[in-house]
Amino acid sequence: MDSPEVTFTLAYLVFAVCFVFTPNEFHSAGLTVQNLLSGWLGSEDAAFVPYHLRRTTATMLCHSLLPLGYYVGMCFAASEKQLYVPSQAPGIWKTFLLLAVTLPAAACILTRAWSRDHWIGHPLARTLAHHALPQSGWRAVASSINTEFRRVDKFATGAPGARVVVTDSWVMKVTTYHVHVAQQQDVHLTVTESRQHELSPDSTLPVQFLTIRVASTNPHVEAFDIRLNSAEYGELCCYCRPMWCLACMGRWFASRQDPQRPETWLASCVPCPTCRARFCILDVCTIR
Repeated sequence: MDSPEVTFTLAYLVFAVCFVFTPNEFHSAGLTVQNLLSGWLGSEDAAFVPYHLRRTTATMLCHSLLPLGYYVGMCFAASEKQLYVPSQAPGIWKTFLLLAVTLPAAACILTRAWSRDHWIGHPLARTLAHHALPQSGWRAVASSINTEFRRVDKFATGAPGARVVVTDSWVMKVTTYHVHVAQQQDVHLTVTESRQHELSPDSTLPVQFLTIRVASTNPHVEAFDIRLNSAEYGELCCYCRPMWCLACMGRWFASRQDPQRPETWLASCVPCPTCRARFCILDVCTIR
């Protein structure tokens, strides 16, 4: 292999990996599916579910074109192989071209199946249908999620490829190709792994990350894992059924105080871990 082929192959491989896994540099430069197709995708804040129906579909289509892009690039980087005339190309390149054309063709067929009847065939729509009441459908669930996501008190954290979103009623994990959804009242959270990292890009102090299994009592809802900074765990795991006990409320209240100003603790107000309304310690009482 001559130098132009090697150079192009390495450069395209780096581009493809970064385009799929989108590091911060690509996000800053706007080289993401979300940014390039923002006009068609719309706003996540305005309509969370429709946005991700389109986003996951567009991401699959764009990523399926990467092998074909490599072949087209090699037509110029290795012009002596005459790849621009498939009938004269070496056998291995004919096979690669067949694969490169088959992938986007299959993606188009899958997109057609997903988008039929206003996205009823999409995996996210099928997931939401498992949460719907008998007299309603997945669109009613989508409307509920859209409304709650627009609220400013939602919890959201994580990298773009594995973002965790918690609203008043839903726990969701947004990945490159999928959106996992579980209803809060049905889930059990289990810490399955804890890892300590001595270095962090955002802090000079050691950071602990927790892997948490989100398992729903609904047998049709697939369990999924989320990964959080341990400092964010209290924000996620917002409640004792059917209400918070006094000990939990006390710990919650204490954890939100300024350790440098103890004289302000008793007079302080903190947001409720369930409804986010602000309360002081005098507002807490036993239900009889």
